[in-house]
Amino acid sequence: MLEDGKIFRGVNIGCSGETVGEVVFNTSMVGYQEILTDPSSREQIIVMTYPQIGNYGINYKDAESCRIQAGGLVVKEYFDYYSNCRAEDSLGSYLKKYNIIGLEDIDTRQLTGHIRLKGSMKGIISTETDNKDKLKEKLDSYPSIVNRDLVKDVTCSKPYVYNPERNDCKYIVLVMDFGVKKTVLDCLDREGFKLIVVPASMSSEEILKYNPDGVFLSNGPGDPSAVSYAALTIKKLIGKKPIFGICLGHQLLATALGAKTYKLKSSHHGNNSPVKNLETGKVEITSHNHSFAVDKESLKNIKGAKYKITHINLNDNTIEGLKYENINAYSVQYHPEWKSGLHESEYIFNKFAGLMKENKKI
Repeated sequence: MLEDGKIFRGVNIGCSGETVGEVVFNTSMVGYQEILTDPSSREQIIVMTYPQIGNYGINYKDAESCRIQAGGLVVKEYFDYYSNCRAEDSLGSYLKKYNIIGLEDIDTRQLTGHIRLKGSMKGIISTETDNKDKLKEKLDSYPSIVNRDLVKDVTCSKPYVYNPERNDCKYIVLVMDFGVKKTVLDCLDREGFKLIVVPASMSSEEILKYNPDGVFLSNGPGDPSAVSYAALTIKKLIGKKPIFGICLGHQLLATALGAKTYKLKSSHHGNNSPVKNLETGKVEITSHNHSFAVDKESLKNIKGAKYKITHINLNDNTIEGLKYENINAYSVQYHPEWKSGLHESEYIFNKFAGLMKENKKI
């Protein structure tokens, strides 16, 4: 049942019970495991637009975090029988392992069309009751993701070194963990960085004690305006260290400099979104998992930083990349590291190495 009272009936997969979250549609054809375990999916009920889900099973090595982060899953046709030489488990069993509720045999095309028309909204999946009044009461009492800090639920509890066996690192990068994906850390690791991952609440003074060569602002869930403490920390780091941010990190860097964000109508979720690189003129097919965006008009409020829009979304012209030349910082809204999609945007990680190299010469 959706927030506006619209009801879809289906067949239960995974666990039984009830779950509430923001209902969003994801246009990816593959990568359901990565999507479910992405911390940016926290408290989302994910509707897969591709009709057949589960046919290649689950491989535990492909998880983006230690568990399923999404609140629920809705599909058209679920395959309990899977065919994949790497598979270790079925999707249904995986959902049950983490107590996640799902539905199949839903008209996901109609559901997606409804969300596109009306916008993303709260929803509830229930195997316990079909009483509309009871379901509506539970939905109304559940808080929106707007103005809620979801980062505190997915950030690490204490600092740690990623891949501590590395001893050939040129640069030390401090990763502010707002819900970082494993593949993001793998991409940074491949660039030859020593990665120190720290909680989102760490102060700028504590961060600077590590004396990193650069600071990376990770992806993460929810409303950036609710993570104001992180924006204040970033503001104190600006100009002191090279900074690179993606997804939520992109939004927080912009807000730290004075810009604002807003909630998208039906959000951006999928691994097939066209983004134009305004510096090269090339179009990149990219991965998205966000419900908020940087307000273009609010960029005029930025003080002390010479900004330039570097990427735009060709579907709706929202900002997908920003560069701040005089403070050694840049960011992108999309996920350049998508494991089960195209890899044509991974060059963005190499730019970070170049930024730190130039900063060392100053």
